[in-house]
Amino acid sequence: MTIVTKGGDKGLTSLLGGRRVPKDDLRVECYGAADELNAFVGFAISLSEKGLFEEELVAVQNDLHLLSSRIALDPGADEKLKSSLPGFGDDKLKSIEKLIGELEESLPPLTGFIHYGGTKFASSLHLLRAVSRRAERALVKLSNEEDVEMILVAYLNRLSDLFFLMARAANIKAGVPEKFWEK
Repeated sequence: MTIVTKGGDKGLTSLLGGRRVPKDDLRVECYGAADELNAFVGFAISLSEKGLFEEELVAVQNDLHLLSSRIALDPGADEKLKSSLPGFGDDKLKSIEKLIGELEESLPPLTGFIHYGGTKFASSLHLLRAVSRRAERALVKLSNEEDVEMILVAYLNRLSDLFFLMARAANIKAGVPEKFWEK
C-alpha cells in the first residue's frame, strides 16, 4: 500500500463505503477536525511532564480514531460494512465523566475566569479544549443536515471539559499559579 494514490487530486475523497464526495463536504470537515484534534493530543503527550495524563490521553486518541471512523462512515453504506465497524458506546462517555469527576474533586474551586497558559503541557491541553470545541461545532452543524450519532457530540463536549481540568491540574502540579481575568 502506498500513501500516494492520486485519488484526491481532483478535490474528491471517499467516505467509508466508497461514495466519493468533495473534500469540503461537511462530513469530511467533521472527521478532519477530529483528526486534527487527535494530532494535537499526540502533541500534548509529547509535552507531558513525567507522563502526567499520558495513559488517559492515549485512551482518548484511541477513542478519537473510532469517533473519526464513525463520522467517515457513509450513512448510505451497506449494512455489512456498518455492522463491521465497532460501535461508540456509553462506556467511553462514562470513562471520561469518571475522570472529570476525579479531577474536579482534586482541584480547588474556580473563583473566576482563568487565563489559558502556564506550562507548555498545560497550554497544549488548553489548545486541545479549543480544538475539541471546534470539532464539536462542526459535528453539530452536520447533525442539523444528516443523521449523526449524538453520543459523538456528547463525547467531544466532555473532552473539552476534561482538557480544561487536566490543564488546571497540570499547572497546579507544576506549581504554576492560575492567573485570573481582571475585569
